[in-house]
Amino acid sequence: MRDFTATVDEMKTIVRLFCEDRDWNKFHNPKDLAIGISTEASELLDIFRFKDVSECRELLENKGSRDAVCDELADVLYFVLRFAQMNNIDLASALENKIYKNGNKYPADKFKGSNKKYNEK
Repeated sequence: MRDFTATVDEMKTIVRLFCEDRDWNKFHNPKDLAIGISTEASELLDIFRFKDVSECRELLENKGSRDAVCDELADVLYFVLRFAQMNNIDLASALENKIYKNGNKYPADKFKGSNKKYNEK
């Protein structure tokens, strides 16, 4: 499976089947899945802690540390997919709606090249 051929629905199905095979539905309520997203995102962040930009790039060029980054990123994606699958959230629609809202908050003509928050401009 590759990004250019996989669909979100297919990835949700993979996650669902994995969890059903282990009888994990009873553990996957919104709170615990949200905790999982946060925990795994923190583990990803920890890899880069106290590293400058060039050290971060080096981490991604090294096979061992790149594999660790990929594993943590996959863990985040797993929990996002599982949360959406368990709660009937269409991720493509949610992303599209959020990008639309962000476009209104951050119009390109006012925020191009800026890292300011919408209420700081």
